[in-house]
Amino acid sequence: MLRLALQSKGRLNEESLALLSEIGIKIDDSKRKFLTKSSSFPIEVLYLRDDDIPQVVFAGTSQLGIVGLNEVEEKGFKVKVISKLGFGGCRISLAIPKGEEYDGPQWFNGKTIATSYPNILKKYLKKNNISARIEVITGSVEIAPAAGISDAIFDIVSSGGTLVSNGLKEVERVFESEAVLIGNGNFSPEEKENLDEMLFRIESVKASRGKQYILMNLPQKSIDKALEILPSMRSPTVLPLAASGWCSLHSVVDKKDLWEKIKALKAIGAEGILVLGVDKIIA
Repeated sequence: MLRLALQSKGRLNEESLALLSEIGIKIDDSKRKFLTKSSSFPIEVLYLRDDDIPQVVFAGTSQLGIVGLNEVEEKGFKVKVISKLGFGGCRISLAIPKGEEYDGPQWFNGKTIATSYPNILKKYLKKNNISARIEVITGSVEIAPAAGISDAIFDIVSSGGTLVSNGLKEVERVFESEAVLIGNGNFSPEEKENLDEMLFRIESVKASRGKQYILMNLPQKSIDKALEILPSMRSPTVLPLAASGWCSLHSVVDKKDLWEKIKALKAIGAEGILVLGVDKIIA
């Protein structure tokens, strides 16, 4: 049986459990336990602090883990990133008091920077030939400049609202992160087969994100123009209608392009356009 380490609480926990639910892996989270088995897939979930997950996966206590890429980079344990999961996006950035004038990375020379990610920061400073003092803080890094602890901070940024509320401004984006599935490579043949099935399901969910299923009635004379507007995974589905000279066209489009495509399709005579969500795409 596979074992998957998950963050015990927080947004990444919620989104990880939502992904497992989407791929048919049921986890009873109503009675929270340290270790919980799935009722629908040969896997058990181990709940941990996020910064412990890379070490536990490396040590083999859990073969798999879902954690932020930032924690993988910071801890430095030799684990494999099996799949980028497309949620939990954030960045680790350098920020300074908003009243300071910033003229580039050299601003940090001789300064003190507070952070919970000293290893990632050390790599950045070395790469940019910056000499700065690192003050390691495990929580509430954003208050360090106001408290006189540091001149700047190096911390996770999502929307940037926390920085603004603490009188800071983001000046350098250093590391882009998202949730990743990590593993240690130690799988029995049966566990590898289960992992492959799990990855197949994950990729099907990822492929459907940001997609819409669109179908419409279209004059047959407009099919070639419609095919130029609607490039599909292979080719849109075209079916004849009972009405002479008309067909039904089905395709999948990126959500961000939906209204532009609809406008173009209406211009060539498309009618009765129906748009549906896409739950899974099986390649």
